[in-house]
Amino acid sequence: MSVQGYLVLAVAVALLAVRADGSNAAVSSETDPAGAWQNYLDNDTDLEPGYRFPHATCFRTAALAYGLPNTLLLAVARGESDFNESARSRANAHGVMQILWPVTANHLGIYRLSELYDPCTNIDAGARYLKEMLARYDDDIYLALAAYNYGPERIRADGKDIPSGAAWYSSYIFRHLNYVLGDGQRERIGGEHLYSAMGRSTLVSFGEPYRAAAFVAGLEQRAPGLRLDWFRKETGKFSVVLIYEDREDFDRSAGLLHHAGFRLDK
Repeated sequence: MSVQGYLVLAVAVALLAVRADGSNAAVSSETDPAGAWQNYLDNDTDLEPGYRFPHATCFRTAALAYGLPNTLLLAVARGESDFNESARSRANAHGVMQILWPVTANHLGIYRLSELYDPCTNIDAGARYLKEMLARYDDDIYLALAAYNYGPERIRADGKDIPSGAAWYSSYIFRHLNYVLGDGQRERIGGEHLYSAMGRSTLVSFGEPYRAAAFVAGLEQRAPGLRLDWFRKETGKFSVVLIYEDREDFDRSAGLLHHAGFRLDK
């Protein structure tokens, strides 16, 4: 089946997953991102990460320094760069936490671009900026993330008229939070498991985030047990990625994909 044909099928399957009352428990961060983040703040900030992530000491240090949940910082970093210290976006954002150069970097006291490529410096800067946004929006993580992405001048303190892209970003980071915590369809396998040891294979890339989200939703409905995620890439594209532990897991996933109508090149 072609990617275009599969996308149509994926959208249809995703829509069928929505209950008659209009709710969809599996994607609460999309239907009520503010509520999902409030639930995390109330119940889950003390949970340990499900993996041992890159730059772990830098994240723990920044979390302690600014009184932030370590898992929140990890989720932002995974969504922004997938922990790539050399990442650079088309918008001129740099490093692990994608700090915008030069405006945001200078605001945070960083005046040399090269400093943003030091992981600990970049993570500290991202944590400080997120802490600033949380103070501005009365610890509302949903609004703070919207401002982290879009800039505080574009996000009202009362939460009204939030740009759709900023609202999308909050849901996007929440999906990465679920991965960081080991929740959802992914089995929690313990914090000593190295995230960097996980294999990744890009299935397809899209120009719009909703297409990537629909594609993943469709595959997850048709092939439960797959480990799928999607990332915003430096090119501005949105890539759907298969995640696997070893060759055996890859072959198992390839079989599930084939059964769902998507052939994976080995």
